[in-house]
Amino acid sequence: MLTEDQRNELVQAARTAQSQAYAPYSQYNVGAALLTTSGKVYLGANVENAAYPVSLCAERVAVFKAVTEGERQFQAVAVVTRDGGTPCGSCRQVLAEFTLDAVVLIANEAGEVVREATVAELLPGAFGPTNFNVQP
Repeated sequence: MLTEDQRNELVQAARTAQSQAYAPYSQYNVGAALLTTSGKVYLGANVENAAYPVSLCAERVAVFKAVTEGERQFQAVAVVTRDGGTPCGSCRQVLAEFTLDAVVLIANEAGEVVREATVAELLPGAFGPTNFNVQP
């Protein structure tokens, strides 16, 4: 369970990450802050490319940074966009690889949380490690 301070700090961190986005094509800057169960926070910003399919979303940047640092258990993620847009399907699937229980705080640029859900609520019927009868 997140405290109010943790929620505020996570959203603020995502707002900071949003300022680092590289989105010259869409002009849709996204920031993410991922809280691990160890208490560390990993930031991510979307990075676009002229060859659009190779662009990377902020949420996945944060997850991949955490994973490369040895983290595998996530408690929450805050995502900030100008209008409170939700994570895309690919980002939902990447989060589901590690946890269905993590809280997802979706906020607008002003830092107002417009929606709160778990990964499971955002991706019902998720395909994951249990489909292979393995636990990574």
